[in-house]
Amino acid sequence: MSSHFLLGIDTGGTYTDAVLFSETQGVVAKAKALTTRHDLAVGISGAVEAVLDQAKLPVAAISMVSLSTTLATNALVEGQGGRAGLVMIGFGPDDLKRDGLLEALGSDPVIFLPGGHNVHGGETPLDMSELDAALPVLAGQVSSFAIAGYFAVRNPDHEKRVRDRIREVSHLPVTCSHELSSKLGGPRRALTTLLNARLVSMIDRLIGSCEGFLKARGIDVPMMVVRGDGALISAEEARLRPIETILSGPAASLVGARHLTGLDNAVVSDIGGTTTDVAVLDGGRPRLDAEGAVVGGFRTMVEAVAMRTYGLGGDSEVRINDRGLKAKLDLGPRRLMPLSLAAALHRDAVISVLEKQMRAQHRGRHDGRLAVRTGLPDHLASGLQPQEQALYERIGTVPIALETLLVSTPQKATLDRLVARGLVHICGLTPSDAMHVLGRQSQWNLDAARLGIELAARMRDGSGQPIAASPETMAQMVVDRLTRQSCEVILQACLGEDGATIDPAASQAVDRALNRVPGIVRFSLALDRPLVGLGASAPVYYPAIADMLGTEAAIPAEAGVANAVGAVVGQVRATVTVFVTMPEEGIYVVNGAGVSERFLDQEKAFGAARGRAEALALEAARTNGAEDPASMLREEIDAPEVEGSRKLIEARFIASASGRPRIVHD
Repeated sequence: MSSHFLLGIDTGGTYTDAVLFSETQGVVAKAKALTTRHDLAVGISGAVEAVLDQAKLPVAAISMVSLSTTLATNALVEGQGGRAGLVMIGFGPDDLKRDGLLEALGSDPVIFLPGGHNVHGGETPLDMSELDAALPVLAGQVSSFAIAGYFAVRNPDHEKRVRDRIREVSHLPVTCSHELSSKLGGPRRALTTLLNARLVSMIDRLIGSCEGFLKARGIDVPMMVVRGDGALISAEEARLRPIETILSGPAASLVGARHLTGLDNAVVSDIGGTTTDVAVLDGGRPRLDAEGAVVGGFRTMVEAVAMRTYGLGGDSEVRINDRGLKAKLDLGPRRLMPLSLAAALHRDAVISVLEKQMRAQHRGRHDGRLAVRTGLPDHLASGLQPQEQALYERIGTVPIALETLLVSTPQKATLDRLVARGLVHICGLTPSDAMHVLGRQSQWNLDAARLGIELAARMRDGSGQPIAASPETMAQMVVDRLTRQSCEVILQACLGEDGATIDPAASQAVDRALNRVPGIVRFSLALDRPLVGLGASAPVYYPAIADMLGTEAAIPAEAGVANAVGAVVGQVRATVTVFVTMPEEGIYVVNGAGVSERFLDQEKAFGAARGRAEALALEAARTNGAEDPASMLREEIDAPEVEGSRKLIEARFIASASGRPRIVHD
């Protein structure tokens, strides 16, 4: 029996999973607990205690802990996160209009400072007077700062100086763009940095909760976090760069899917409470997104698996359009707290509201909807507008009916803003409730699920008829809609990978093929590889989805904890890029990952760049938690021939270092 056991933890929007894994025995024990957003340690401890109890193992047998999470992804998909101050050095207001930066910024404050550098690292003088004037007030209005400097990837000096000033005055977390990416494209780097800053407090709370529980339990071992490309980084590094954990959960699930199924080629679809994540395995490796991960509609500079994330899951909002002759259902993209779950936590408060609404002669506008605080600490509610603060104070820790809470139409928009900040949950009808009514799920409160379904079923369509003849019919309509919408998002992801621009949701041909409509011309479609279904609810949804897509379903026995398995079987990887440019004839400048150096000889410059890239990649891999990393070097040299002689435009030296994470040895 192996003496080394690895503990994998995955914290999702609804559930926290834990597995104990041995490299000789595989999954030894697995367990789930509800994710407790107000105090993540409660959900983590519930899942971990359950696996320890199952395995009958002493904590001393655990030699490493690894964590994957969908919290960062969910926050960006749902538009949540802390309020961040953006500092742009050497940029102007027009630069906000590029790469979706203005849309991402929303109402968060931005300061423009003179300064920045050119492509060779030469500086424009930095002036921080505007920052100094704004900082004392701004520090009380935001929870973190993001800094983006012009050509900071070539010379990060101004970003570092601004960072030091902000820390000195505000003592708040600060993210610099050069710490996250070595790619050019200032506005997109600024966008990535802004999103990172918003996530800092959330990921810090998650890692802190996990570390606090482990310490109290006597588990004193290295702790790793899964990055968006499936590699592992140390918990300390994840705290500094939480943006790298976007798509952490999905990346871990891909690593887990490959490990659990042994399939080299597959479409992997992971359904959670909030999202469905779709990716392709080719030759045993996940495809990576060369342009950077897209999450919540924003293209970031984070290297991650080519994963497409859709707001569709077991806890997706059921939206009913009853204006046509026949009612239409749509799911997501927003996550609700299922009525069955809300009643499992607050039975009397939820059931009494739903029963009262069922007794009413006429249907209310907000039937089947309640609001409850998520339980986040008060300091994360900073910067609320007066009307937001007033509404927030009326919402407590026990769900309240929206018909009671909202006394005017504008308050609905105010409530939506509180939900977007992650301060409030809306409780309402979801596919999870429909599954309870159909007897395919049973972990929460069936009475509340049934009442929610009955309230929806009695809605009338344009012809004046109830939209469903029975609660069971209504529940099946919701589940059928989830099956169909899942097929559409899986097809959309696969067609995107093939370079096709067909929208499956709008294509009549796709509709005929999925519904197998008979006719003189018959349309059919099929995937060219198996569909791996992951997630706790995969066994109940994915056989029908695979059948509709004309392929076989591969649903591993550990489908519900694939993320947690992926968290412990991954490797640590680090990549460093160093540049050499020629600003004038005979002068070679080495930039990136450190101070600029000038050389009069090209080969000496190239040698220095190679040495710097390799040394820093190995150092980064060790910092990220690798025990004995090995490195590889790739070179890209742009030197076209001009009038018979080669002219260096730019040379890039890209070093990668990887290795297994450190574990505690006997």
